[in-house]
Amino acid sequence: MAVAAANYSEPRRDARAIQAAIADLAKSFGNRLVTSQAVREQHGHTTTWIANQPPDAVVFPQETADVQETVRICARHRVPVIPFGTGTSLEGHVNAPQGGVSIDFRDMNRILAVHAEDLDCVIEPGVTRKLLNEHLRDQGLFFPIDPGADASLGGMAATRASGTNAVRYGTMRDNVMALKVVLANGEVMTTSTRARKSSSGYDLTRLIVGSEGTLGVITEITLKLHGIPEAIGAAICPFPSVEAACNATIMTIQSGIPVARIELLDEVQVRACNSYSKLSLPESPLLLLEFHGTEAGVAEQSERFGEIAADLGGGPFEWTVKAEDRTRLWQARHDGYWAAKALRPASLPLASDVCVPISRLAECVTETQADLQATGLLGPIVGHVGDGNFHVALLVDGNDPAEVLATEKFLSRLAERALAMGGTCTGEHGVGQGKMKYLLAEHGAPALAAMRAIKAALDPDNIMNPGKLVPAE
Repeated sequence: MAVAAANYSEPRRDARAIQAAIADLAKSFGNRLVTSQAVREQHGHTTTWIANQPPDAVVFPQETADVQETVRICARHRVPVIPFGTGTSLEGHVNAPQGGVSIDFRDMNRILAVHAEDLDCVIEPGVTRKLLNEHLRDQGLFFPIDPGADASLGGMAATRASGTNAVRYGTMRDNVMALKVVLANGEVMTTSTRARKSSSGYDLTRLIVGSEGTLGVITEITLKLHGIPEAIGAAICPFPSVEAACNATIMTIQSGIPVARIELLDEVQVRACNSYSKLSLPESPLLLLEFHGTEAGVAEQSERFGEIAADLGGGPFEWTVKAEDRTRLWQARHDGYWAAKALRPASLPLASDVCVPISRLAECVTETQADLQATGLLGPIVGHVGDGNFHVALLVDGNDPAEVLATEKFLSRLAERALAMGGTCTGEHGVGQGKMKYLLAEHGAPALAAMRAIKAALDPDNIMNPGKLVPAE
């Protein structure tokens, strides 16, 4: 099943220009330029129901100079450039609706420097979060942003990713210190330095983080690091309702408990995880938590949360400091997408997320549950609820037009509900192709005009990942 590509249609660039660009790239890159149909389709979008729109060619650079050469050739012919990390994005970010050249960062996966004394590192965009943390472990450091998938850090910066640790450590916006970016004219821009603070000039780092490849191609990233905590405790706590679980989350955050992770699974998702990951979690709404700090601090945080949970009918509250138990629990959470799919194997999971102010979380989630029940759709709910962000993994029969239509209407209501509560149409998945239609309602015409002006200034020929993020006028 796929939403028709026409829903995200863009006029393709001139075929002769594309072929001329490919011929020039072949001279520069030889067998590091690939045009086979199979590889091209692997670099189109396939993780949700947005139709696969493959590029015309894929380049595998090995250094920033290779990216510059690729962009300069494409700029000369006015051919689109689409950055590609691991392809785990969920809103069509890596599709090529106008054709063009995909830049795959598979071979730019070096950790260039670790400055342990300054708690930062410099990496290439193809480095994945797991690879980085394996490299850092022996130095007592870690990088906390964890979106679940083993995504590339370049892609995570481009989409402003976050994940389970965001409630304590923030998102990519808060953890990227500086970037090296190849602009649409092939020049290299460095956005900042390794200094922890600066009041010098525009904040170009924050401009590029979350720009989804529409303003430039990231080729180097400087990241903040953190010390591995002395003690880590994980916990599970069932609740009588999703509302009670959300209210416990709200009270935990408002009480100032420095919880590192606080994840919601509704009863449908718990059942899926039990079956898929061979667990025996209580099949009711559930919070998964993690506490970081000293042994005494973790124990105190756990105790304080337990008191809040008991007041809201939650429990029994169980926690552990054993690494193997924590790993199994969080792996089950990260496998939630596949666990949900197993509930209806012939369906295609369609994961969508929204984020609301924490005070509106319980209201938004319970209204969403009621909406699912009223429409008869199957959609387990999970959430990084410590920062008001939750996901619905809809399991849709693509061969049933009525169900597809009901799903599209539900997704619109979900986004509109979040916006009406002062939230956003996407907490961490990004806009891509899939959520451009909500940008005007969320940001307003003046903000969209400013975005278009920035795009036109940095990319006047619209070759940087066109058809994404900023809707055409």
